[in-house]
Amino acid sequence: MLTVRAMTDADVPAVSEIRVTGWRAAYAGIVPQSFLDGMTVEADIQQRRRHFEASKEGMTHLVAVDAHGRVVGWACLGRFRGDGTSAVTGELYALYVQPSLIGSGIGRTFLGAVHAHARADGFGLMLLWVLTDNTRSRRFYERAGYIADGAVQADDYAGVSVSEVRYRRTL
Repeated sequence: MLTVRAMTDADVPAVSEIRVTGWRAAYAGIVPQSFLDGMTVEADIQQRRRHFEASKEGMTHLVAVDAHGRVVGWACLGRFRGDGTSAVTGELYALYVQPSLIGSGIGRTFLGAVHAHARADGFGLMLLWVLTDNTRSRRFYERAGYIADGAVQADDYAGVSVSEVRYRRTL
């Protein structure tokens, strides 16, 4: 059984472990290996704590907890950060599941709970960005009803530009 609840400061170490292992698993061959190798759980814990405290207003941080009380997923959502959208447009900033559990259905269940929270927050449309070459994540979101809308952007990782495609889904 999976429980979804608001993240607390006590969840930060587990969330950081999921983020770092998630990045290394999902982005190998997409993001420069030097960037992935430079990531540490310890550094991410510090960054996550600062981000969590600074973003409590305006962002929703959720964790997925398994039947044994272990945090197995993390998501963050809020208002869309781009221009030209209405107040009812939300953005899924991040959704990570412990890599060893990918394919178990946890991600699908967790995303459903995230959508329920987004609707409760007043969002009728959700947007998200996925690395263009991350075919596994793109398939996951497409199966959940997200459609690429043609918007693209790029981020820099260790001096390499990595492109992202935007997806949208009506809730």
